[in-house]
Amino acid sequence: MINVSDQHAPRSLIVTLYGAYGRHAPGPVPVAELIRLLAAVGVDAPSVRSSVSRLKRRGLLLPARTALGAAGYELSAEARELLDDGDRRIYAAAPWTDEGWVLAVFSVPESERQKRHVLRSRLARLGFGTAAPGVWIAPARLYEETRHALGRLRLETYVDFFRGEHLGFAPTAEAVARWWDLAAIGKEHEAFLGRHEPVLRRWERRPDTPPEDAYRDYLLALDSWRRLPYSDPGLPARLLPGDWPGVRSAAVFRALHERLRDAGAVFAGVSPGPLPPV
Repeated sequence: MINVSDQHAPRSLIVTLYGAYGRHAPGPVPVAELIRLLAAVGVDAPSVRSSVSRLKRRGLLLPARTALGAAGYELSAEARELLDDGDRRIYAAAPWTDEGWVLAVFSVPESERQKRHVLRSRLARLGFGTAAPGVWIAPARLYEETRHALGRLRLETYVDFFRGEHLGFAPTAEAVARWWDLAAIGKEHEAFLGRHEPVLRRWERRPDTPPEDAYRDYLLALDSWRRLPYSDPGLPARLLPGDWPGVRSAAVFRALHERLRDAGAVFAGVSPGPLPPV
C-alpha cells in the first residue's frame, strides 16, 4: 500500500476527492465507496472514518442514506460553496492580466483580538499580501471569494474593501516583493514540480490511461496543487521574477488534469461532466 505523506493527509484527500469526483455522484457517497477510493491512494479504513468524523463536526459533510439505504455522506451547502469558490482558483488560466487591486482594511477591538487573529489568518490563506499594518492587498479578482469567506466567518463587520491601482512611490514590482514572500511561494511551486513533473513525464510515455492509475495520480496531483493558487495569488508576469516556477507548475497541473481526470472518473464511478475551465 502507498504511504500517505504529510503532504497528503487523509482529511485533505477526502476534501480533494469530493471536489474532483464526489460532488458529481448522483447521491451521497457510501462509506464503503469512500474507503475503496481512499485505499487507492494509501489511506486505511480507520483513517477514513476518523477524518470523515472531523469533517462532519466542521459541518462540511452531512450523514445521509443512499437510494439503496447504505450509510453515506453528502456535501453541505457551505462545502459546495467552498468548492465552487475553489474551482475559480484551482482551474484558473495563467498568467493573470493586470486588473487592479483590492484592499482589505480592518479594525478589530482589543476585546475581540481573537477575531483579529482569525481575520489575518484567513486573508493570508486567501492569498492576500500585507501592504501595511491592518491593510491587506490582493489582485482585484479575489474580492468576491474573499467576501464570501469573511461572510461565512461573520467577520464582514470588521472589514472595508477598496479597489484601486498602485501609483508609487516604489515601482510596483518592488512593492509586490515586500507585500508577498515570493521566495517562499516559489519554493512551493518547485516542490510541486519535484513531486508531479516526473509523474507527467511517465504518462507522456504511456499509450494507455488505465482508470485506477489515472485516478491515483490525478487525486494526488490535485491534492498538492489546490493549495498553491491560495499561496500564490496569481500576480501578472511583469511583476514576477523572470524564472518564476509558477508558470511551469501550472502547465504541469493542466497537463495532468487534461490527461487523467476523465479516466479517473471511470474508477470513481461518476460522470463528472465538462472539465472545469483550465
